[in-house]
Amino acid sequence: MAYTDFSFDRIEEELGVRVHSADLFPGLAGAVPPGWLADTLQRGLGFSLLTEKARSEFIVAPILLALRELTGNRLSILSGPRLDVDADRRLTGECDFLLSFAENVPRVRGPLFAVVEAKRNDIEGGLGQCIAQMVGARLFNERNGHPTPEVAGCVTTGESWQFLRLTGDEASLHTRRFFINGVEMILAAFLNLLSRAAPV
Repeated sequence: MAYTDFSFDRIEEELGVRVHSADLFPGLAGAVPPGWLADTLQRGLGFSLLTEKARSEFIVAPILLALRELTGNRLSILSGPRLDVDADRRLTGECDFLLSFAENVPRVRGPLFAVVEAKRNDIEGGLGQCIAQMVGARLFNERNGHPTPEVAGCVTTGESWQFLRLTGDEASLHTRRFFINGVEMILAAFLNLLSRAAPV
């Protein structure tokens, strides 16, 4: 039993998390991407149609590396880590990416600020899993002495990006999605969410 068992409909019933839509980014202005990003994404798009793993490697990872650069390389990116926090509640399993401002080492350290889940063609199918991982990240932070007011989340196909925010027992889904042809808005959304939990 793991994060992948959670459908969107079971989040409230099993984890007590209320889900609603909200404008998470009123007046958001785009961030300036690093100069190398556009060419990297152009090269990666040809491979991204094959599998979820390809999307993670050729589209999602470069965007997260650009985000790290925009934070002065203070952001740590963990790819494929396990986040096992509560087996009884099925809050166990792998995450595609975890973002933290902890030291960049090959193990999970708190506080965790964001979860990124890459899906091949099904954002809706990944929302429950992502929210469950966000709950897991919040519990991980609390147990390790780093409680955070919010945890950010994102489900992406590589081409489209759905952002979420977990505050207490409420998960807010941004009212619209961002798309790869507006990567400056994807980066800005990440920076906005990270800044709520820690100075960027």
